[in-house]
Amino acid sequence: MVEFIDADLRDSRFEHVDLRGTRFRDSDLSGARFRGVALNGAVLSGVELVDVTIYGEIANLTINGVDVGPLIDAELDRRHPDRAKMRPTTAAGFREAWDTVERLWAGTVDRARHLDPALLHESVDGEWSFVETLRHLVFATDAWVSRAILGDPAPWDPLGLPWDEMPDTPGIPRDREAQPALDTVLALRRDRMSTVRKVVDSLTDEALDGHTRPVDAPGWPPARSFPVRDCLLVVLNEEWEHRLYAERDLARLLARD
Repeated sequence: MVEFIDADLRDSRFEHVDLRGTRFRDSDLSGARFRGVALNGAVLSGVELVDVTIYGEIANLTINGVDVGPLIDAELDRRHPDRAKMRPTTAAGFREAWDTVERLWAGTVDRARHLDPALLHESVDGEWSFVETLRHLVFATDAWVSRAILGDPAPWDPLGLPWDEMPDTPGIPRDREAQPALDTVLALRRDRMSTVRKVVDSLTDEALDGHTRPVDAPGWPPARSFPVRDCLLVVLNEEWEHRLYAERDLARLLARD
């Protein structure tokens, strides 16, 4: 065990580090930033959480004896009435959910077009730029629809963008330096969204309850079988959450423009 006692580690950077089972006691984490960090099973006691912002997947989170997960979900559903549609249980429900995704993203893209094009490549607080967000959704569709459901072992476009913490994988592009024009990425997005549209339009409840055939090739997701329902729910969640992030950052960019 490595021990840091009475050590000044201010402004340290931890990246691709295994800290499972680590113990923090009488430590100051004020101003710390966590991104792509797994905190599953963490226990925090005697802590101060003031002026803290958390974005992420939250389930079975107990604060002062209260499971706040259901409270958060209920409040988010209240704020965003369409959010409940992202949890469909039938083929018809998935079609309605995709209708909603298309409608909401059309409005978001329209707002983005009112910005100076250069700002669409600008990061806000270290998050993906608007164009990078669109590129990531291309990757998500390629992974969970074209590869997992439709069986294409390598559907990747050079502009697709995996999540930052994904290990480099042979054959999967990751060009963080590319700055394609908005219309270039939107054309790619339209192609991928039309792929999802074809899948959900032909979807039956029987197919929804089925499993994918494993793809015999390295890549993402892993070469194994998945419930079709889970693959489509991943895509809906990606579309929903990243649009909200994009709206949040567009609002700040519009205020500056």
